[in-house]
Amino acid sequence: MRVISGKFRGRKLKAVPGLRTRPTTDKVKEAVFNMLGLQINGPVLDLFAGSGALAIEAVSRGADFAVLVDRQYQAIKTIKENIALTKEISNFEVIKADAFRILKMLAEKNYKFNYIFLDPPYKQQKIVAVLQQLRELNLLAKDAIIVCETDQQAQLPETITGYTLWKRADYGITEVTFYQLRGE
Repeated sequence: MRVISGKFRGRKLKAVPGLRTRPTTDKVKEAVFNMLGLQINGPVLDLFAGSGALAIEAVSRGADFAVLVDRQYQAIKTIKENIALTKEISNFEVIKADAFRILKMLAEKNYKFNYIFLDPPYKQQKIVAVLQQLRELNLLAKDAIIVCETDQQAQLPETITGYTLWKRADYGITEVTFYQLRGE
C-alpha cells in the first residue's frame, strides 16, 4: 500500500496485521480518488479506518483535516504509525470507538464533513443506517459525498432518503458506491 498522489505521494503505508481488516487495494483507492477529482477540500471522516489509507490519501490531496475512527486496537496502532509517516500529525484526529457511538460525539462537537469514507467489514454492513444517522445528526457539509466500499453482495439501494446516488463502480469482488447529500 502506498499514497498515490499529492504531498505524501509514494509513502509506503502499513497494513493492519491479521485477517480482521481488509485493506482497500491501491487500484480501488486510485479509482475512487480519480472519480472524486483532483482536489479534495474540507474535512474528511474515515469511519471504519483500518490502516487509515483513505483518509491519508485525502489529506495528501488537499483535505483540510481527517478524523479516523476504528474500534480495533491493532488498527488504531497502524493508523498512528501511518500518520507519523506524513510528518503532519496535526492534520489528523484518531479515535478508537464504535462507529455509531462516535457519530453522536462528533455531532456534539459540531463537526461537518465534506467527504466520508465507509468501508466496514463486509459481513457487518450497516451502511444505510450510518447514512441515515449522518444526516439526522447534521454531520454533513452542503453537497457532501459519501464513498461506500462493499462486496458485490451488499447491493446498496439506489434511493436513500436525503441522498442522490452519484456513481457506482465494480472492481472484482469490490463495489464502490458514491452518494451525495441532496439539498433540501
